[in-house]
Amino acid sequence: MAIARALLSVSDKTGLVEFARGLVSLGIEILSTGGTAAALAKEGIAVKQVQDFTGAPEMLGGRVKTLHPKIHGGLLARRKLAADQADMQAQSVLPIDLLVVNLYPFRETVRKGAPYEEVIENIDIGGPAMIRSAAKNAEYVTVLVDPADYAMVLAELQQKKEVHESTRRRLQARAYSHTAAYDSAIAGWLSEQLAKAHPEEGAGFSESPPLPEFRRLQSLRYGENPHQRAAFYGAVPQPEEPTLASAKQLQGKELSYNNILDGSSALEALKEHAEGPKGRAAVVVVKHTNPCGVARAAKLIDAYRLARDADPVSAFGGIVALSHVVDAATGAALAETFLEAVIAPGYDEGALLALKGKKSLRLLELPLLGEKRDSWTLESRELRSVPGGLLLQERDLAEADPRGWRTMTKRAPTSEELESLAFAWSVVKHVKSNAIVLARGEVTVGIGMGQTNRVDSVRIAAQRAGEKARGAALGSDAFFPFPDGLEAAAAAGVTAVAQPGGSVRDDEVIAAADKLGIAMVFTSVRHFRH
Repeated sequence: MAIARALLSVSDKTGLVEFARGLVSLGIEILSTGGTAAALAKEGIAVKQVQDFTGAPEMLGGRVKTLHPKIHGGLLARRKLAADQADMQAQSVLPIDLLVVNLYPFRETVRKGAPYEEVIENIDIGGPAMIRSAAKNAEYVTVLVDPADYAMVLAELQQKKEVHESTRRRLQARAYSHTAAYDSAIAGWLSEQLAKAHPEEGAGFSESPPLPEFRRLQSLRYGENPHQRAAFYGAVPQPEEPTLASAKQLQGKELSYNNILDGSSALEALKEHAEGPKGRAAVVVVKHTNPCGVARAAKLIDAYRLARDADPVSAFGGIVALSHVVDAATGAALAETFLEAVIAPGYDEGALLALKGKKSLRLLELPLLGEKRDSWTLESRELRSVPGGLLLQERDLAEADPRGWRTMTKRAPTSEELESLAFAWSVVKHVKSNAIVLARGEVTVGIGMGQTNRVDSVRIAAQRAGEKARGAALGSDAFFPFPDGLEAAAAAGVTAVAQPGGSVRDDEVIAAADKLGIAMVFTSVRHFRH
């Protein structure tokens, strides 16, 4: 559809001036509201205030600006319907062909801890109403809710003097997704306020889940298996923490469904140990969503080799996440093993040169990963789907804190054992249950996961550790229901154990630890990961 008149009213002014200049150069009249109009006028862009267009001033401290028949009539009028045209003429309504709106920063206001009254004032009313009107009439009106789409629409206007129907339909769906996610965020926040006032109701969860807005990032070649179709979606906006959805791919094949699952698991485990650019380097190697090697060291190359060599068989074909910018030496070490993907804050020229020959190797750059952990704003909840339903829970952000642990055995852990226990405990929460992690210092030496009984996980971890199990510390994601798991650990040479406790047989397990000479602490925190 050809565009003669556009209404621009945005909170996020990213790209606004450049887009408006492009519209003006095409002879398109621009209408706007307060802050947006002021920003455009300051840049010398001709703009008509909405209140001049409607003949009605802003009211109620800005709560009412665009809720007017001349606005919604201009957006909703069907250009080819004679009755609509007659109504427009009778009421002096002019068509509005392009709407550019993004909404009051509700989520951002909540995130910064603003008081209740300020959050309420950041619930947009006119914006969603205009978006819905324009989107309903997408046969004639183009609606934009994301600055990322400005360039695409402007290019079509410059080339074809109109916006193609297929583009309008895509933007229509995007607009309704945008307002749905916005309303969901509001409903979720209001539910949380109710839960604080009435903690006995709903446990802080709304009747409908507060879903973020998602945008398709890529269609995948297939899902977990070739006969399953799949796509990758990213939240809009992305959370202020490192996520695979915000990573930039520098080289290699397109990410697969399984790469994304494994890469995300690697990132989550690495976040536990990343300290920032001046901290010790951390490396995680993941295979089939489970860590198979985790290590920290003063130098990145040492941390990588320790993590890789913790289980070199499993590392083959794995995904590696690193906390620091990859240097040439670490790049050369990475090139020694077949890997599916590498995730890091960045790569220096020497590293890129060392990995250039691995044409299929996916290199992902995530600068935020290299910043200090306390600069991230971690999402507090996570979603998982099941056929016919959705699971929503608080994210497991509990950190290893030995100060709150209780020594249950006659012998307390030594300082060295306590360091190893803390490291094992920080890794075990990222391993699928039943999970057992053996560590020595800040290096895993054996990991057992995903078994239907705990003693088998102990045996697998010990088998993978071999002689390195002697003197190792063991972290268990849940309690030992029987002494047999502890006995298997002792037989392999384990000297200290961290477990949540809470079994009806805790006394038997503690007695077995004392008999075996093992120091054991209870963390009182369980880390099941299904």
